[in-house]
Amino acid sequence: MTHPIEPNQVLDTSGLQCPLPILRTKKALAPMLSGEILKVIATDPGAADDFPAFAKQTGNALLAEEKEGDTFIFYMQRR
Repeated sequence: MTHPIEPNQVLDTSGLQCPLPILRTKKALAPMLSGEILKVIATDPGAADDFPAFAKQTGNALLAEEKEGDTFIFYMQRR
């Protein structure tokens, strides 16, 4: 499925378990400019709960989340 959101960067955390997808996301977002979008690909089932909580804690926006089979896709916007 193609998404109308155009990310500035893509981060593939497939195969990584909690907390690594969130830690990598935090590290990837840090140098990004405010308003830029990071697409994160994750396979950790816990990611479905982790990413909304991460967005709430950090103030970065979770624009969208999708599930394709066992893969989760999140669109995070840098605050």
